[in-house]
Amino acid sequence: MKGLIQQLIFPLIAVVAAFLVGGLIVWMVGDSPLLVYELFFTSAFGSVDGIGYTLFYATPLIFTGLAVAVGFKCGLLNIGAEGQLVMAAFACAWVGLVLPEWPSLLVVLLAMIAAVAAGGIWAAVPGVLKARFGAHEVITTIMMNFIAFGIVSYLTQYHYRKQGDPILETRPIAEIKDGVLTGPHIPRMHDLLAPFGIDFPAGVPLNLAFLFAIAACAVVYVFLWKTKWGFELRAVGISPSAAEYGGASISRNIILAMAISGMLAGMVGVNEVLGYRYRYYDGFSALYGFTGIAVALLGRNHPAGVLLAAILFGALTRSGLFIDIFTDRVSKDWVVVLQAIIILFVACGGAFRVGARRLKLMKSET
Repeated sequence: MKGLIQQLIFPLIAVVAAFLVGGLIVWMVGDSPLLVYELFFTSAFGSVDGIGYTLFYATPLIFTGLAVAVGFKCGLLNIGAEGQLVMAAFACAWVGLVLPEWPSLLVVLLAMIAAVAAGGIWAAVPGVLKARFGAHEVITTIMMNFIAFGIVSYLTQYHYRKQGDPILETRPIAEIKDGVLTGPHIPRMHDLLAPFGIDFPAGVPLNLAFLFAIAACAVVYVFLWKTKWGFELRAVGISPSAAEYGGASISRNIILAMAISGMLAGMVGVNEVLGYRYRYYDGFSALYGFTGIAVALLGRNHPAGVLLAAILFGALTRSGLFIDIFTDRVSKDWVVVLQAIIILFVACGGAFRVGARRLKLMKSET
């Protein structure tokens, strides 16, 4: 715990510094920083609705942040989470479309498996190319993104789109009939909490996938820090030659890390299809795969840090509309600027630590 707190000190300082700079930007354009930050906190955390939407926006970022973090721990940069989650979302919807008469619970389980498998397989391909041929994962994952977008768009457009629908989306796998949602889906938080007497707003789309995301944080932590496989994976990320000397297979761990990374990204499809839209909707991702890189960096590639960073980014997303409406000169794009400043400060903190280590090493040598 002490080590985790020490790891999170620099990101916390970076966030505070970024908020100060963000406030300065607001003041420079002629608006009130106090009003902007009041809107930020009250809209994201000041009501049950606000908290629900913040956690809903954070859910896909938890999955993609964990996906990128697992890759980082093995010395890999998975730029392909965007393509992996798109393939997973389509696979999830596809199962519901081809098994319309099967029991809903069974279809949900099969759809979840399909989403995780699709994401894992799509990420494992660059892993194999890296392990066997030395192809750089940044290049191959970016290329796999474009392939994923093309395949899914084609299948949606020409095979699974409802005739006459002007929107590029598949036919629904679940629909509301007589006020009741029927078909394969996972329950929303309103339905989960109602038996306990908790009146959670029915209109908030927060669903069971958020609890899956919390569970994923715990599973990733146990895997990376409490198992032999996780130890080998982290050892390959720190020093491949030393890990190989110790008996770890570099190729196997690269493929394993990429596959796990893709499986985690694939869980975004479960949240989107089974918990929110109940269909595949082309362009549903608000760049979750790329924002996950920022979440992982801010969270120091630790599941607890990723969780906190995702909630922060979810809060920023939630508050953007309110800031845009209730201020005179600040638009919702300020949120994107603040996110960028946070990442810049986190990067500066990393450079500072590297410089401090080098200075310490130079002093010890002299």
